[in-house]
Amino acid sequence: MGKIILTGDRPTGKLHLGHYVGSLRRRVQLQNEGDYDKMFVFMADVQALTDNADNPEKIRQNIIEVALDYLSAGLDPAKCTLYIQSQIPELAELTTYLMNLITVSRVQRNPTVKTEIKMRNFEANIPLGFFCYPVSQAADIAAFKATTVPAGEDQEPMLEVTRELVRRFNQTYADVLVEPNILLPENATARRLPGTDGKEKMSKSLGNCIYLSDDKDTVWSKVKSMYTDPTHVNVSDPGHVEGNAVFTYLDAFSTDEDFAEFWPEFQNLDELKAAYTAGGIGDMKCKKLLNNVINKMLDPIRARRREYEQDIPEIYNILKKGSIAAREVAAQTMDEVKKAMQIDYFNDEELIRQQAEKFKAK
Repeated sequence: MGKIILTGDRPTGKLHLGHYVGSLRRRVQLQNEGDYDKMFVFMADVQALTDNADNPEKIRQNIIEVALDYLSAGLDPAKCTLYIQSQIPELAELTTYLMNLITVSRVQRNPTVKTEIKMRNFEANIPLGFFCYPVSQAADIAAFKATTVPAGEDQEPMLEVTRELVRRFNQTYADVLVEPNILLPENATARRLPGTDGKEKMSKSLGNCIYLSDDKDTVWSKVKSMYTDPTHVNVSDPGHVEGNAVFTYLDAFSTDEDFAEFWPEFQNLDELKAAYTAGGIGDMKCKKLLNNVINKMLDPIRARRREYEQDIPEIYNILKKGSIAAREVAAQTMDEVKKAMQIDYFNDEELIRQQAEKFKAK
């Protein structure tokens, strides 16, 4: 069996820097290294509808935004399969079968689910589809027999549910599905990028994002307002880098080459941190450095996006071809799943023969 990557995003808006450092940048790297036999990247529109059921137009409009972000970031449809979740009905079917192998209490214990429920104020009235999305996510992964899922560390509890369901299925029926492993970002700081306001997570709903498609003026406006160190009132005051969003972002994005280009007074980030904590470095200077670093990184992404925007019908064509190819793979897995569960009635010649003999004997 080959090495297979599967990963995706909910198309509820444009992708931001948290998506980029959490998984997208690594996806492009893995795609180009060629160490994996197959790579599937999808837009999880079914999952997005679990908390946007009354606003499907939001999802419909953002499919193309996410596709543009994927392509402009460097994902290549010649090297990976890009598809839309809802166009693979086998995923919904597998979700139904996996639901029988997990309890409500087990889903409730999932810390990611708890956090998401609280964030969306669903405590008193949880949509069933949203509550069950860990099972849907397990089906997304298992249907393609993915061995590796690049994701941020906040998704580890979700991957554990997938592994449990795969083990349970294989033990109950037959050894068909594959247990996946998570592939965390190499940069530990990037595993959970905070919002520009310093809050724990960058989130579209919290309005604390820098998007891959933001222009230079917008990036600078957001960087200028970023949370730093509230105790660093005067330039001469000692600063703190812990919990300081500007330094967290510099950890995630800056290189020694950036310092040589934009702030040659320091050779690297460690030197800047030492100077900042000693006092004498202003927050605005640090923000100007970060602004330069981010825009340098985003410039080629923005340029590729402008090119792709000139032929939107071709983007849909790419997604259509990818969805057809992905469905063929999922359908093959479902054939194996149904055979293992003994519900492939019309293909089970032995079952038909036995039943024929049984009724002949009457």
